[in-house]
Amino acid sequence: MNRIVEKTDLSENVVKMVIEAAAVAEKRRAGQFIVLRIDEKGERIPLTIVDSDKKKGTITIIFQVVGKTTAALAALRAGDCITDIQGPLGNPTEIENFGHVLCVGGGVGVGVIYPIAVALKEAGNRVTSIIGARTKDLLILEEEMKDASHKLVVATDDGSYGFHGFVSAVLQNLIDAKEKIDRVFAIGPVPMMRVICNVTRPYGIKTIVSLNPIMVDATGMCGACRVSVGGQTKFACVDGPEFNGHDVDFDLLMSRLRMYLCQEKEAMERYRCEHGG
Repeated sequence: MNRIVEKTDLSENVVKMVIEAAAVAEKRRAGQFIVLRIDEKGERIPLTIVDSDKKKGTITIIFQVVGKTTAALAALRAGDCITDIQGPLGNPTEIENFGHVLCVGGGVGVGVIYPIAVALKEAGNRVTSIIGARTKDLLILEEEMKDASHKLVVATDDGSYGFHGFVSAVLQNLIDAKEKIDRVFAIGPVPMMRVICNVTRPYGIKTIVSLNPIMVDATGMCGACRVSVGGQTKFACVDGPEFNGHDVDFDLLMSRLRMYLCQEKEAMERYRCEHGG
């Protein structure tokens, strides 16, 4: 059992939790994730490790309420326990001194890009971060990203805060200004990551994305998380979750993510009816 130490609502439907998981906290590195199960009958869901504290034996996760399991997780409080946590899983981010790196995060993906930005800065890179959300109220981790970066640009789709437009437009502006960019890390909604890759591809700027396909066992056994990268089948759980975005078949990824939308919607509706949501 893993006890929830702290719970914070960061924005609408986005929750931060600090959870006791000493073994995971001891070994985790930027880019890795966990698979948790709320109770013995619960489904297994993958969530990125945002931070950890070895001394306290805790890990931090940030997640968005999008379905039944994340809704049930968000309903828990500090002091409650989660049945089990498996991790750290996946390959850690390749961290070295590349030079000038851009860390681009959209929506809840800002929580995923944050530990990567921290690690890249610690490795001696000059880190420029671009974070975005649909509106100011949905923006998360601005101060944390500012501390993890040498320069931070904030964008909102509706112009309610910072740059009025998409994070991809900010990236394009930097490229147009002849800014030397050695590597881009982009994490967020699949359409956002695809657009970022389309922006960087003509300039030959290597762009790393983190993929979030449907995942079951997270050991490479079930094959549910298969993606196509460079024309080859890869399993996000053991080969990723990070890949060269220029090689990713985003159309296939998006179609697989939509496979169970009807079942997910039905499960969420039943959950709300049962819990008065």
